[in-house]
Amino acid sequence: MSKKETSDNSIARNKKAFHDYFIEEHFEAGLALQGWEVKSLRAGRAQIKESYVLIKDGEAYLFGCHISPLVSASTHIKTDPTRTRKLLLHRAEISRLIGASERKGYTLMPLALYWKHGRAKLDMGLAKGKKEHDKRETEKDRDWQREKQRLMRAK
Repeated sequence: MSKKETSDNSIARNKKAFHDYFIEEHFEAGLALQGWEVKSLRAGRAQIKESYVLIKDGEAYLFGCHISPLVSASTHIKTDPTRTRKLLLHRAEISRLIGASERKGYTLMPLALYWKHGRAKLDMGLAKGKKEHDKRETEKDRDWQREKQRLMRAK
């Protein structure tokens, strides 16, 4: 998600992805949604913690994203909260992602779900898994940065 995006535009974030993976590159994709899903997203009823992106037959899909239906918005429709949703990307972006995700150890991780100009967008990252010692090192760096901030404020 770009720095211009405010927290008002944010729907859901995947904080665990930054802990478990090195994010090397970001991509923005639109989502093909149904009406009840848009209403639920406006209410902030989405979760992308355990979701992932797969590319099949030259198209990108979001699996495992949970959008809870509103009771009032979906009375006459059979809802499926974890249905597979198609991601809207340009052909060149998809072919670039195919090349990148086929390299050893790379995967596509959903990082954030947000609004941009009234449309739901997904920020996904090209990620490589961290080893346990990498996670400890990241945590140590974060603690050191926090301690530096405390010391600067104390002066």
